[in-house]
Amino acid sequence: MTGLLAYFVFFATIATIYAIIVMGLNIQWGFTGLFNAGVVGFYAIGAYACAILTGPARDTLIGGFGMPFLVGLAGAALAAALAGLVVALITLRLSEEYLAIATFGIGLTVQLVALNAAGLTGGANGLYGLPRPFWSLFDSVQAFNLFYLVFVVVIGLLVWALLARLVRSPWGRLLRAIREDDVAARSLGKNPVSVRVQSFVIGSAIMGTAGALYTGYVGFISPIDFIPILTFQIWAMLIVGGSGSLLGGVIGSFVIWLIWTGSGTLLSRLAPPDLQAQSSAVQVVLIGLIIVLTILIRPRGLIGEKSAVSSKK
Repeated sequence: MTGLLAYFVFFATIATIYAIIVMGLNIQWGFTGLFNAGVVGFYAIGAYACAILTGPARDTLIGGFGMPFLVGLAGAALAAALAGLVVALITLRLSEEYLAIATFGIGLTVQLVALNAAGLTGGANGLYGLPRPFWSLFDSVQAFNLFYLVFVVVIGLLVWALLARLVRSPWGRLLRAIREDDVAARSLGKNPVSVRVQSFVIGSAIMGTAGALYTGYVGFISPIDFIPILTFQIWAMLIVGGSGSLLGGVIGSFVIWLIWTGSGTLLSRLAPPDLQAQSSAVQVVLIGLIIVLTILIRPRGLIGEKSAVSSKK
């Protein structure tokens, strides 16, 4: 495998994992109107749950049950869903502003727990030597990476199919009704709080699934993988691609990840050595500028909900 192809496989794998997270956020915000500013927290919960379930036993750490990766994948989704349920029951009666603040705090809390609960998460050193699923079937890293890309794409397509079926169902129409006017939905005998809880839990489970996929790919996780800037990136992907559109969210994931990695590579080559440390700030400013331009020029994103609906007619 050439260097260019190897990089494409890496790029596409990470972008697809991010696309799965965006689909989880889309069901929360795009279809239900729930502002989750703690995306990275549920992603981290899934990653650590998978690592604890599938990782090797260590005398100094709790966990390391050595279970199959598919068990870890299911456990990650369940752990993130349970966390989402607890968060939803506590916060979803709050107004939008307070919900955003609460979920942002939860995202920070998860990272702090990962950093300080060394007996469970490995602390700042993280969890290393994690098994990569189906590794024994391949005789080279390149072959495994190519297989894992296909595996991640298959999981992404399954998530897509599930969400597409949900949003086209009466339950999906109820989500949009509550997003637009929960008072009207309540007057028709619906329970907006219950439906919002369901949406939040499903979205959180999807984010946790993506965390497990990331763990299986890199074989190592630490708190530095789950810093708040990731939430900013995921939101940028959804805004640029178009909230309320599954296709838009996926396209936005690849576009923003391409811009992020491409600008990082360019800055690392062009920026003077004494300014290399500030290059990440330039990337954030660039993505922020793209978000502003998207809101001004295409408020619905590249493929917004209106375009997705019109394309069916």
